[in-house]
Amino acid sequence: MVSNIKITLAVLIAAMTLSALQTRAQTLYEMADGIEARWASPENPNGEKGKGGQVNGGRKGAPTIAIKAGESRTLAEASGTSGTVRRIWMTFNDRSPRMLRSLRIDMYWDNAARPAVSAPLGDFFGIGLGQTAVFQSALFSNPEGRSFNSIVPMPFKSAMKIVMTNESAEDVPEVFYDVNYTIGDKHPANMLYFHAHYRRENPTAIQRDYELLPTVEGRGRYLGVNVGVIVNQKTYFKTWWGEGEIKIYLDGDKELPTLAGTGTEDYVGTAWGQGQYAHLFQGSPIADEAKFRWCFYRYHIPDPIFFYKDVRVTMQQIGYLAQHSRKAIVENNRRLIRAAPGNVEMDTSKDGKFERTDDWSSCAYFYLDKPVNNLPPLEPVGKRTEGLTADFVNERKDQ
Repeated sequence: MVSNIKITLAVLIAAMTLSALQTRAQTLYEMADGIEARWASPENPNGEKGKGGQVNGGRKGAPTIAIKAGESRTLAEASGTSGTVRRIWMTFNDRSPRMLRSLRIDMYWDNAARPAVSAPLGDFFGIGLGQTAVFQSALFSNPEGRSFNSIVPMPFKSAMKIVMTNESAEDVPEVFYDVNYTIGDKHPANMLYFHAHYRRENPTAIQRDYELLPTVEGRGRYLGVNVGVIVNQKTYFKTWWGEGEIKIYLDGDKELPTLAGTGTEDYVGTAWGQGQYAHLFQGSPIADEAKFRWCFYRYHIPDPIFFYKDVRVTMQQIGYLAQHSRKAIVENNRRLIRAAPGNVEMDTSKDGKFERTDDWSSCAYFYLDKPVNNLPPLEPVGKRTEGLTADFVNERKDQ
C-alpha cells in the first residue's frame, strides 16, 4: 500500500512538472498582441523607439552615467501607457558597504507622489549589510559577486519612474545599467503593484519582536524578505542568535498571528544553525561565523501569502545558550532574560532560550492593490550606514 502511494505521488509530481514546462514553453512561442519591448540604459535613457546608441556614431559612445554626491538620476520612465518592468541589471565600481547603503533606489507607479519602493540599493537587490556575494534566487541574483540583478515583475497601468540617488559624500563616476520593460501590457482588473520597504533597528529591544514589515493596509500579497543580522558579541559573545520565530499577522490579527514559524533558520529552510547557501526561494549568501554576521532571504512564491485587509510580519529576538557557548557568559557574569513572559532571569548554568538584542535590518517585498502604501519613509542615510566602516567587512572597491 505504501509503495503504491509513493508511486502515485511520483507520477503526480512528474505530471505536474511536465505540465508546468509545457505551459511555460507555450507562453514563450505565443505572440502577444500590442506588447512592445523597451530598454532604458545610458545608450537610450528614455527607451525610445529607434533612438538607441546614438553617441559616437553608435560605437559604444555612452555606456555609463555618472551620479555625483547628492544627485538623483532617473534610470527609466514611461507615461501614457501600461507596462511591466521585467528586469533590472546594474553595476558600478565602488561596492563598499557604505556606498551600497548610501545609494537609494525609488520606484513610482502611475504618477504617484510617493514611491512604492524606497530602499538602499544593496539591500533592495537581495543581500543586506552592504555585502555582495555570488548567489541566485528566484527574484534576485549576483552571478559573480559584482553586479545587481532583479527579475521581479513590476506592472503599472499608466506610468512608471525609477530613480537612483547618491546620498554619499563621494561621486559615482560610472554606473552601467539596463531597465528592461514592456509597454502595452493588458493587465487584469485585480493587478497588484510591487512595493519594497527597508528598515533597520540597532539595537533591537528585549522582548519586542523586530518588525520585518510594519502593518500594511490594503489587499495584496506578502512576497518575502531579505534580512541582515549583526550579532551583539559584546553582550552575548558567540551564543546562537536565531531561535526567534517568524510571526505573520493577517487581516485583523492582534495579539496572536495566523502564521507562526518554528525558528529563524527554520524560516529560511535550513536547521540547527545556518551556513552559507543559496536556493531559489530561500538562502543565506552571507554566513560569517568569524564576525557573527548573517544575510538571508525567504520568498513566498510556491507558498503564497495573501491578505485582504492588512498584514504585519515580525521576527522574535531569541537566542539559545548551550554548553559550548556558556563559558564566556558565566565568566563575565552576564545576566540573561529567559524567553518567557515577564522579566525573569535565566539560570545560566543550564541550556535554554533567552531574550536578546542585536542589530537587525531588512528589505521586505510585497504587492498591494494601490501604488502607494502607508509605511514611513526611508530613514536617513546616517542611520543606514552607522557602523559600516572599513573594519566592518572586507570592503568591495574593485573592478
